[in-house]
Amino acid sequence: MAVARTWAVSLLGLEGALVEVETDVSSGLPRFIIIGLADRAISEAEGRVRQAITNSDCLIPPHRITVNLSPAGLPKNGTAFDLAIALSCLAAIGDVEAASIARVVHAGELGLDGRLRPTPGILPIVRAARRAGRETIMVPSANAAEASLVPGIRVVAVDSLRAAAIWHGAELEMADPVVETPDPPALGTSPPLELADVLGQDDAVEALVTAAAGGHHLFLLGPPGSGKTMLAERLPGILPPLSTEAALDVSSVRSLGGQRVGDSLDTVPPFESPHHTATAAAVVGGGSGVIRPGAVARASHGVLFLDEAPEFARVVLDCLRQPLETGWITIHRANAVARFPARVQLILAANPCPCGQYGAPESSCQCAPSAIRRYFSRISGPLLDRIDLQVTVRRVSSAANRIAGERTVSTSEAARSRVLEARSRAERRLRETPWAVNAEVPGAFLRSSPIALDPQAVRPLDRGLERGALTMRGYDRVLRVAWTLADLRGTASPDHDDVCRALFLRKGIAA
Repeated sequence: MAVARTWAVSLLGLEGALVEVETDVSSGLPRFIIIGLADRAISEAEGRVRQAITNSDCLIPPHRITVNLSPAGLPKNGTAFDLAIALSCLAAIGDVEAASIARVVHAGELGLDGRLRPTPGILPIVRAARRAGRETIMVPSANAAEASLVPGIRVVAVDSLRAAAIWHGAELEMADPVVETPDPPALGTSPPLELADVLGQDDAVEALVTAAAGGHHLFLLGPPGSGKTMLAERLPGILPPLSTEAALDVSSVRSLGGQRVGDSLDTVPPFESPHHTATAAAVVGGGSGVIRPGAVARASHGVLFLDEAPEFARVVLDCLRQPLETGWITIHRANAVARFPARVQLILAANPCPCGQYGAPESSCQCAPSAIRRYFSRISGPLLDRIDLQVTVRRVSSAANRIAGERTVSTSEAARSRVLEARSRAERRLRETPWAVNAEVPGAFLRSSPIALDPQAVRPLDRGLERGALTMRGYDRVLRVAWTLADLRGTASPDHDDVCRALFLRKGIAA
């Protein structure tokens, strides 16, 4: 009996590596061995594979069966290797064509009766197979719609090991199809919220539009009931729709996290709002065994909203500093490094003090100054320095509410139109660079010719830098916001007023 070979995919984060599954059937005491740095889920595949093969009317000879997962030094985890292991065993004993399985990547978890169960992570597995140059992949029928979202690769959907063996040339009778009812998709469960619902917060709405136009981070400070959460929840509705690759990233993260993915890509940017009791692993990702994505990865290409930000543990907030700069979450383990996309727009919301009444009209704050300092000390200076826009949101008075009700308010459609126009101007300006939005442009590029601003325009920034009110990072971030304001106004470059407005939006400094 010859050695049979086929292919599977091992995932580390969203990045997958092809794994060659080799099976050798030799004389010796009956034993089933899986080698190649497999986790417990793969080591337990012996029981699933044996019973699935037997219940598919095939026979495993009483010999020594050795399954090698190569490269041996690459960690492998999960149950998606079951189908590849079972088919390589059938090819080694001659029940299916070895040449056929060698051309196909296989992914799927087996049940004891031979059925193929819906398997988490199918979408990133198919994307990894396509990137590796593979032309065909076999997946469970319940994952067919999800796998078909990836262009450029042939998807073969089967409902059982028997059907997979017949497709590869086994002489078996076709059984009745196995109906595996998947969970309903988690995408597109609710439409974006309408910006027109926000009344009497013109400055905060304008800051939200600026954040959407340039991809900037936003900090909202105000008492309870001032509308901070309303504003944050409406940001996805004014953002541009996701590109195909971005939508695939979002769906891949959801698939890896065990959520069902529908038969079409959702182009609405995601919105994640973890509770303030969330741990660092819940926010940035991690876990034992399979490394799962956290809230930051699930919010990639969308919005991460941290309500009551000072209530989060400081270590959790500081975990966000590197992803905000690099756009990636990197999780290190003893034998593996997993990466997840983390290109998010961060929105922090906070009360002005623990009781929330500091500075509110006709309200009295009972918090001691030391309590207020402790409250805000959890948001470290380095993290706050990475927030481009810092806006104070005040409660809406009855007069302001009446005035707002008498005039035309900004709708999500109108705001999205402004955002699309501003981003279009930025894309044309940056078309020969690797960046697409102003928030991604490094300061060195903005301060260099030919787009460097006139010294008179940046004089307020120079004064702030000299006084120590701005860091060099803050200086560059104000420049990015100034360019976004110019794009919203439709001008070729920022002027002195744009720089002053950007500086005020960042530091509340009247330049």
